[in-house]
Amino acid sequence: GFGHFYAYAPEKFEYPINRFTMEVKRQMDVLDRELAAHRYLGGDEYSIADIATWPWYGNLVLGEAYGAGEFLQVESYMNLRRWAEEILGRPAVQRGRKVNRTWGKPSDQLHERHDASDFELKTQDKLAPESAA
Repeated sequence: GFGHFYAYAPEKFEYPINRFTMEVKRQMDVLDRELAAHRYLGGDEYSIADIATWPWYGNLVLGEAYGAGEFLQVESYMNLRRWAEEILGRPAVQRGRKVNRTWGKPSDQLHERHDASDFELKTQDKLAPESAA
């Protein structure tokens, strides 16, 4: 939907961009209103609803997806932003964002994870430069 037509499609077509923009904004409005009444999407406890929704909507409202924050006026969704920032601050989310990441700071990249200690020992900043084989 939105991400494809806004950021990835080889040609920019106005109709699908507008159509999916309005749908994303409608959904962000629904989430924002729910989060005005509750700390999390399913109520006052962190749940699978938050875990499943945060990767796309959290990154979107934090301006980290498609470079579309200004276009979508994400700053107007204050409750959604509060929720996204709170979840981003969770240690498990911080660790999870590193797994299979191949961009950004080397300390935020963990190309493969096989053990909990990999977060401390095997991020790209801690690995020796690979030799050309």
